[in-house]
Amino acid sequence: MAPPRNSHDRTGTPSIDSVSLAIIEQLQEDGRRPYAAIGKAVGLSEAAVRQRVQKLLDQGVMQIVAVTDPLTVGFRRQAMVGINVEGDLDPVADALTAMEEVEYVVMTAGSFDLLIEIVCEDDDHLLEMINKHIRTLPGVRTTESFVYLKLRKQTYTWGTR
Repeated sequence: MAPPRNSHDRTGTPSIDSVSLAIIEQLQEDGRRPYAAIGKAVGLSEAAVRQRVQKLLDQGVMQIVAVTDPLTVGFRRQAMVGINVEGDLDPVADALTAMEEVEYVVMTAGSFDLLIEIVCEDDDHLLEMINKHIRTLPGVRTTESFVYLKLRKQTYTWGTR
């Protein structure tokens, strides 16, 4: 039996029922798909789909955004940066999250404590970000940069499980 739409699991994460998952999959295929078309695909009215989408947005379960190729909009340099931290990861992760150029922050197990994706205008901008903003954060011990040479695949259609 699917959990109720408004329930949360023991960690406080919203539980998502199968209909909401189907709505998410529809939007992953086409974020501009009309609510009426989604409703037809998942067996709900347009109004019910609109309400569910708004709830998923309000809960932070999903976002509907335009994804660009950074090169085409003036950002010539992207990199993944591995960071090792002394002490608590949270303050460093919070500071990185606040940086406009940082698109992705994840705490990891393995060679690095944190991995971030950074999008910059050019190599000088990347150097400034790493040298003057990231390495100077209290607790940052080391960084290792992986500069992107070419974007071959970028999708957000992994579906739901």
